[in-house]
Amino acid sequence: MGATVAIIGRPNVGKSTLFNRLVGKRLALVDDTPGVTRDRRPGEARLGDLRFTIVDTAGLEDADKSSLEGRMRRQTEEAIDTADAVLFLIDARAGVTPLDAHFAEVARKTTRPVILLANKAEGRAGESGLYESYSLGLGDPIAISAEHGEGLSDLYDALKPHVDRVSEEEEAKRDEAITNVDVDEDGELIDEEDPAGTKERPLRVAIVGRPNAGKSTLINKMLGEDRMLTGPEAGITRDSISVDWVWRERHIKLFDTAGIRRKARVQEKLEKLSVADALRAIKFAEVVVVTLDATMSFEKQDLQIIDLVAREGRALVIAINKWDLIEDREAAWKKIRDANERYFNQIRGVQIVTLSGIQGQGVNRLVESVFKAYEAWNAHVSTAKLNRWLDRVTVNHPPPAVSGRRVRLRYMTQPKTRPPHFVVFCSRPEQLPESYSRYLVNSLRETFGIHGTPIRLAYRKGDNPYAPRKKRKIQ
Repeated sequence: MGATVAIIGRPNVGKSTLFNRLVGKRLALVDDTPGVTRDRRPGEARLGDLRFTIVDTAGLEDADKSSLEGRMRRQTEEAIDTADAVLFLIDARAGVTPLDAHFAEVARKTTRPVILLANKAEGRAGESGLYESYSLGLGDPIAISAEHGEGLSDLYDALKPHVDRVSEEEEAKRDEAITNVDVDEDGELIDEEDPAGTKERPLRVAIVGRPNAGKSTLINKMLGEDRMLTGPEAGITRDSISVDWVWRERHIKLFDTAGIRRKARVQEKLEKLSVADALRAIKFAEVVVVTLDATMSFEKQDLQIIDLVAREGRALVIAINKWDLIEDREAAWKKIRDANERYFNQIRGVQIVTLSGIQGQGVNRLVESVFKAYEAWNAHVSTAKLNRWLDRVTVNHPPPAVSGRRVRLRYMTQPKTRPPHFVVFCSRPEQLPESYSRYLVNSLRETFGIHGTPIRLAYRKGDNPYAPRKKRKIQ
């Protein structure tokens, strides 16, 4: 993407609605509550033949720099400083407020071109506010309706001098390139020489956990800048924000997410939207880092988040944050080890990394663990090795006999990765106890080093499907 355009304005004027309209997806959370957006959220925008990066920002408020609103304003100012053009939104139905006038004065001082948009201008209700907006001294306002898509042709004309245009031929080539490639089950591009996709796209890593576990602080330390809004208040992050990062020449897309509380405690609609956004980030991630607070013992909610990651089939790393605040680290580590052995049955051998997000200790070890978990997530074992292993484990520990008849495991193969899926062909699979399946999965992990990722094991009734079939005799 070439040019960058920032959307600014006071809270609840429709910035996120316009952002969603320009990117063509409901990426940003939208609610009637003022101040929903807090972090900067970038997106790839399309308007006619214009292609640019659009940045949604927090609502501008006049507040002390140390307060949450003041820190949100600083994030918006950063977006303005890095933008090639600025869209200043007002609510035409509410008219020009003193806060609009105050921040219009700030916008006039920037060297960036500012385009004034009077949103919610559909119908007569917005006419007076539209005319009133001339008093802001930001040039002729453009009447739009972000919700209904009105006025976008005028916005196109205003943006045209500042952003890049894409010809029909270039657009056709881009669409053709996307159409003529193979994609995996997630719809991502596949390179034949690199089926895991590491050359084509960045590794998608979601940072999740309970509120105030230090997720945004950890990401800021990774990036080396105050990209995410942080503070002592719990639940600051609302949207799932993605940022690109390069670690030792490896490209990573980090997803900062809202804290996930117990379902019974989530009452407000806005928090429900934030949690749903975080769960969506888990679903589309490749590796999930579950961040725990070292000063608090393992809670049921931590285990439920880990269980959710396992059920979604994502690779997993557990980060124990705020390790610098622990005095008796030996005793604390023993508790963590005991909890690992007791609770993490679904993902045996998951990597646990202690770190300090605020000091940066352990960040490199965390990322190394992420790539190890990703390799296990993509692990593929040849059919020959699997069946040699199957012969050994069934000799050492045969399946139990049911009603005097033993279940026979005849053949095994791995049809899928991401996470590894294994299929065993056997007689009477419905009579195999769950404990024997756990034995097979744990043995698979230890033998082939598949740690930090769920393993799917299924049974099929029948003989080896690849064995030559016997010819039937004709009487």
